[in-house]
Amino acid sequence: MAATNLTRSQTERADQTRARILDAAIGAFSENGLAGARTEQIAEAAGVNKALLYYYFSSKQTLYDAALDAVARQVVDSSLAAMGTECSPGERLVHFALNHFDRIHTQRTFQSLMQQEMIRLHRGEENALAPLVEKVFRPMMLRVLEVVAEGKRSGELVAVDELQIMYAALGANVFYFLSAPVMRILMKFNPFDRSALEHRRRAAVEYLGQTIFSDRKHGARVAARVLAATPMPLQDRLAVKRQKTDKMRNRKPGPLVATKHEARHK
Repeated sequence: MAATNLTRSQTERADQTRARILDAAIGAFSENGLAGARTEQIAEAAGVNKALLYYYFSSKQTLYDAALDAVARQVVDSSLAAMGTECSPGERLVHFALNHFDRIHTQRTFQSLMQQEMIRLHRGEENALAPLVEKVFRPMMLRVLEVVAEGKRSGELVAVDELQIMYAALGANVFYFLSAPVMRILMKFNPFDRSALEHRRRAAVEYLGQTIFSDRKHGARVAARVLAATPMPLQDRLAVKRQKTDKMRNRKPGPLVATKHEARHK
């Protein structure tokens, strides 16, 4: 019995160590990419030495692949769970669209890793997009199209092209975040402020309630239920770190900072 407990304890510690390394790697690769991330920094962030890191992950590429796989699985689990609720097809689709918005907002690690893989693809370099398509996008897309088809058959959703409904449900979310730097200049507001995000996610859901449902009154009720059932999540660590960096860059130096700056140049 004692030996069994010891083995179980050792296994738990090993799992915890591996998880810490993986968590540190996800953050490092998201911020710096595969080429820019340093295994020494990942090991330090995980609280292990470099030799132990390579014990769990034989190479930097292996660690990167594991990090990408872990994040992708989180996306799949969260997205599919959003459509697993006991409600109508239209309501499931709205849940999925809101989950998609919140995922882009909160899981910047996945977005960053995807952008890096897209860059590698355009450069003609070896990339992980093909495995990602199979692990992430194909299962989600097939499930979304199934839900849309079910909603059309029942008459709940408008009788238009199924892919177009998917584009309408998800495309606006993507455009909001992609256009954020331009809109920040054009409209003189920060699209990543919590109040702006809250307004946009609510507007996006309410818009779907008025456009993809055959009965707009029913669509409005669906939108209200989905919003009430899904509070806005908190940002992830990477997003918070970037937000703090932006604030530091935009903050004007006070008298104390100016005095120190002047002192260094005397």
